[in-house]
Amino acid sequence: LKLECEKLASEKTEIQRHYVMYYEMSYGLNIEMHKQAEIVKRLSTICAQIIPLLTQEHQQQVVQAVERAKQVTMGELNTAIGQQLQHLSHHLTSVPGNSHPSGTQPAGLMAGSATSGLLALTGTLGNQPQLSTKEEQGKI
Repeated sequence: LKLECEKLASEKTEIQRHYVMYYEMSYGLNIEMHKQAEIVKRLSTICAQIIPLLTQEHQQQVVQAVERAKQVTMGELNTAIGQQLQHLSHHLTSVPGNSHPSGTQPAGLMAGSATSGLLALTGTLGNQPQLSTKEEQGKI
């Protein structure tokens, strides 16, 4: 009976540890979401201030790109991040002298890294309007 009681007490302690860990993760994600929402608000304000300064043609392109960005699904976002990471890792492995001495990738460049994912996302979304602008400039 005493052994069973100790076992239950250790299980209770383990469950409490998990609860605290999940609570901390939830709190951290909530803070991160608020940060991201603030960034979106600030970038939207900047776009709203800059768009009127563009030519009519470029205004249309930017408005279309912004509307498209608002409709991006999680699947599309994950695909874009995965493509950027593959592209990045391909370039890093093809450039001599860029490999890590241990023969592995540095931690910041691993596919599961949130930082590299955000950097890839920034590159993906940042390149999209530039491509259409360059294409339009080539037609002029």
